[in-house]
Amino acid sequence: MEQANVVIIGGGVVGCAIARALASRWSDVFVLEALPKIGMAASSRNSGVIHSGLYYPPGSLKARLCVRGNELTYEFCEGHGVPYRRTGKLVVATSPAESQELVALMKNGEANGVEGMRIIDRAAIRAREPHVNGFEAIEVPSTGIVGSEELTKAYARIAKDRGANIVTNAKVERLEHTRDGIRIVSTAGEIETRCLVNSAGLFADEIAAMLGSPLAANKIYPVRGEYCELVRSKQHLICGPVYPLPHPEGVSLGVHFTKTVWGNVLLGPTAVYLDDKNNYERDRQSVEQFACGAKLLLPEIESSDLIPAYSGIRAKLTPPPKHGEKCVADFIIQRDPEFSQVVQLIGIESPGLTSAPAIAEHVSGLVAEILA
Repeated sequence: MEQANVVIIGGGVVGCAIARALASRWSDVFVLEALPKIGMAASSRNSGVIHSGLYYPPGSLKARLCVRGNELTYEFCEGHGVPYRRTGKLVVATSPAESQELVALMKNGEANGVEGMRIIDRAAIRAREPHVNGFEAIEVPSTGIVGSEELTKAYARIAKDRGANIVTNAKVERLEHTRDGIRIVSTAGEIETRCLVNSAGLFADEIAAMLGSPLAANKIYPVRGEYCELVRSKQHLICGPVYPLPHPEGVSLGVHFTKTVWGNVLLGPTAVYLDDKNNYERDRQSVEQFACGAKLLLPEIESSDLIPAYSGIRAKLTPPPKHGEKCVADFIIQRDPEFSQVVQLIGIESPGLTSAPAIAEHVSGLVAEILA
């Protein structure tokens, strides 16, 4: 049976970023991806935003890794030809009643180390986004946009250049603890590894359960985010990322507008809890519903200006919130408490794309403890 130093389960943007980092330090690094290509799930079904670190609780992994990942992602894109733009963004309060919440959000970002923010008035909003309705907004200069699929492929390309092996169509079917490590049985064959990294995204809880890990108790709740796209003739209505204040219960950052690196304008994502981790299309929201919600920020928009786009599914660690409850959970990134050769990553949702290179740094340190 083939032996490896490290096997990473999951070939999304985080798994590929980890492979790039580990392959520079160790030989025999493998990535097992269940789907036919890398990055086919949440890694390419998102807004493609390089987040600043504004929203997350101070001291949390999400906050620390997002702020660090913001810097590293820009450096990586610049150095490896990944399409990106440092656009900045607006987080908009549409009425005076939301001003206090806006100030609190900015203070949260400052506590996380997000630099350069300021609150601007209606005139300054209009100067930047002539068609957007807003009373005040936080201007966040460190936010940007990136080609998410290209970013994932670039991490994977460099990982392979450094000797990593990326195997697709390799769905993990069984995990066994052995004397010297972990045996992985997948649809691509069997392999034994000294160190296992679970970066399986939506299915990370199921991978943890296969091993019998106590961390499998952290159930992943699939939450679908749907997008619409502005028709070409209306793309001029938005110049850059424009966000409302985040969902009060913490389920999402709110349905926002994003002008991608390719020039099209996305509206989304929504946040709908699902019973099926593969349900990308059933019972989707209508363009009329999208348009109704979007009018608060962009009054000119009509349902005829929108066409359905793709959807993605977040790996949430919190169940549907009851009325008034906050729905907030941090990333889980740690060595398994029972299986010392295993690093578990569970609940890696937004800002996972931005945080990926910082997560890779963090995981590299944990792997070094195992392979010392």
